[in-house]
Amino acid sequence: MHGWIILDKPLGLGSTQGVSAVKRALRDGKYGKFKVGHGGTLDPLATGVLPIALGEATKLAGRMLDSDKVYDFTIGFGVETDTLDLEGKEIAASDVRPTLAQIEAVLPRFTGPIEQVPPAYSALKVDGERAYDLARAGEEVKLASRSVTIHALTIEGSDADSVTLRAHVSKGTYIRSLARDIAQALGTVGHVTMLRRVKAGPFTLDSAISLDKLDEAAKGRTLEQILLPLRAGLDDIPALSLTPDQAELLRQGRVLAGIAKEDGQYFACLEDIPIALVEALSGEIRVVRGFNI
Repeated sequence: MHGWIILDKPLGLGSTQGVSAVKRALRDGKYGKFKVGHGGTLDPLATGVLPIALGEATKLAGRMLDSDKVYDFTIGFGVETDTLDLEGKEIAASDVRPTLAQIEAVLPRFTGPIEQVPPAYSALKVDGERAYDLARAGEEVKLASRSVTIHALTIEGSDADSVTLRAHVSKGTYIRSLARDIAQALGTVGHVTMLRRVKAGPFTLDSAISLDKLDEAAKGRTLEQILLPLRAGLDDIPALSLTPDQAELLRQGRVLAGIAKEDGQYFACLEDIPIALVEALSGEIRVVRGFNI
């Protein structure tokens, strides 16, 4: 059981609860003990793609944190909350409602490299404390702006009081901050009323399963059928085929010399067996992450 289970996370479930659900499924199916971790936090009020890494795939979970994401989200105009979503209390209001043409006109300002200030209610640390803990305690939270990239921002639908957008974003982007800033640029205020992650790294909703489907697979001992291979988390990296001798050297952490490959990362395999994520540099191959499979 080394690979990925992609959950379609329901509303109200935290990411760590998603991990617990997969651990419970492994127990229920009597699969034995495996390391389990998630590839990027998704707020309880958000739904959608939550990659869960099993076994040796947990060594790649950090790469998911660095990957691009795609979200669908709705901005409700007229009210801003302290959390910038439905969970918080109202802190500002406005009667201004932008037209669709005004929204279309402002989106290019939020496409490409931008600066944004993260929400006060976030897991970022301020002097060793979580920002959301300080905010809940009533303290003023001041967070520095950060550089992020919005690769694409398109309108999916709208009505008199809201707009639904699709955003393809870089790591570190806060959709709640994006919604706040778009609303302010339109001369009003707003907050996120719906947030759904439709893509995380290489994983999409096409391969995501519900908790009911997870439970069903566990009880039927068919989890293998919904487990994506470890390789699925590295679909953007070319494969490197190894000889048995080369595989053994890499397993020992040794460097392979005289390999004619362009510089960059590769997924090194012995036939269908993952051996390591490796880095090629000046004709040498070094292990970045080894897999014990």
